[in-house]
Amino acid sequence: MVLKILGGGCKNCQKLYENTKEALAKLGIDAEIVKITDMMQIAKYGVMRTPALVVDEKVAVSGRVPSASEIEKMLQK
Repeated sequence: MVLKILGGGCKNCQKLYENTKEALAKLGIDAEIVKITDMMQIAKYGVMRTPALVVDEKVAVSGRVPSASEIEKMLQK
């Protein structure tokens, strides 16, 4: 599983990264987390507002920071 954090590296992007790590730890999932800050790459996902979380090349959420428990639910689907 590959998770991507899309954003410019702002405080919200960092919070999304931390929440994602927490959700993975709670679920016991070993996944790669990649931070993407290049706006051209972010635009390829159709994301207009950051931060965004991409799970296996599908945008799961954008424009807000989901809680760790919300991310857990996304990853269990």
